[in-house]
Amino acid sequence: MPVAAHPNPQPRLGQGLRVSVRGRTIQLRGLGRQPTGMLFWLAVLGPGLIAGSAGNDAGGIATYSQAGAQFGYDLLWVLALSTISLAVIQETCARLGAASGRGLLDLIRERFGIAWALFAELVILTANSSLVVTEFAAIGAATELLGLSRLIAVPLAAVIVWMAVVLGSYGWLEKIFLAMGLVFLTYPVAAVLAGPNWTDVAHGLLVPTWHYQPGFLLMFVALAGATITPYQQLFQQSAVVEKRVACRHYGPERIDTFVGMIFSNLIGAFIIIATAATLHAAGKTDITTAADAAQALAPVAGPAAAALFGVGLLGAGLLAAAVLPLATAYSISEAFGFRKGVNLDFRRARIFMGVFTVLLILGAGLALIPGLPVIQFLVAIQVLNGILLPVIVLFILLLANDRRVAQDLRNGRLANILGWATFAVVSLAALAFLASQAAGLLGMTVNY
Repeated sequence: MPVAAHPNPQPRLGQGLRVSVRGRTIQLRGLGRQPTGMLFWLAVLGPGLIAGSAGNDAGGIATYSQAGAQFGYDLLWVLALSTISLAVIQETCARLGAASGRGLLDLIRERFGIAWALFAELVILTANSSLVVTEFAAIGAATELLGLSRLIAVPLAAVIVWMAVVLGSYGWLEKIFLAMGLVFLTYPVAAVLAGPNWTDVAHGLLVPTWHYQPGFLLMFVALAGATITPYQQLFQQSAVVEKRVACRHYGPERIDTFVGMIFSNLIGAFIIIATAATLHAAGKTDITTAADAAQALAPVAGPAAAALFGVGLLGAGLLAAAVLPLATAYSISEAFGFRKGVNLDFRRARIFMGVFTVLLILGAGLALIPGLPVIQFLVAIQVLNGILLPVIVLFILLLANDRRVAQDLRNGRLANILGWATFAVVSLAALAFLASQAAGLLGMTVNY
């Protein structure tokens, strides 16, 4: 944020510093110099860390848990590669936001026209509306582990999220989202206490392993969808725009993005390790309920594992239940040119707040369907995300290489190599999975 010193220099001790921020003069008491150390990092971290934490949503936790239970450490290399891809794609979106001052759908509409913007919006709405349901389904499963009926917890969660967004502000939400991300720190402890064979962990991380069976390909696509989710890109770019980051002050946002994405996938790796060292090692290779997944936390919580997992799943669900509808509301408002922003109210942003509210109501309502197979549903939606992902990545890369859009912050050679490689891999994986499903419908068996 550009800050210019007020013409009156040398403030007296205790008086504070008067500064002008975009034409408004404010008083900063007790601050006579730029923050350093921990204060600097607290000031820098924001949209990237929030987007990264939200990526470890209920569907992500379910997918990582199922990957570890079913295939042990053999999919860790996929997560390692996807960390690089995720960081590149997210940083590209943050850079686009700083360079253009526009959200992703804004740019698609302005650069490619309303027809392509509607197509992109259809892809995003399909993915995100399904994900909102999964988050509330996970909230219900989590609260049942804690002894509270989903019939009470899910509507209550929807009301809490709605009030936090509609009655709060972006700065306040940012702090809440970051605090909620702390629940994921239980997984590294559980992974270490589970006593995994670290040689096997290193092998799974560094040596690509492929199982020639349809289930492995499905999990590969699900991991791609759980790691690089479209709503993360939408949210981060729109958040950078709302934060009004100028091109010349973009550097800290790059740090924020890389820290957020590395944190996100480190937690994902520890979930796989913890689950592989407990469930897979014990011969339990299929997770069907939240209680099954909770067993991975037994080394750190013992009999309280279910309760601890319930708290973590609840935090993950609430975080994503706020970010997902927000990202979708941003995208719809951008596609049609409506006013948007969490700092606006219903009177000034009817469509933005209306979309957010409708998604919360539909998500919470559908999550109350009796007998919903939560874990399988969560993983299936991540597969859908992985199939739709190439469409969004393609738009991002085309915009990031357009001088008229990205200006001096357009993609460099390394970003292009990694970005287009990501697009190629996720596209081929999605096509291979769709081909295997089509072959299955025709009675043929295809192993990749």
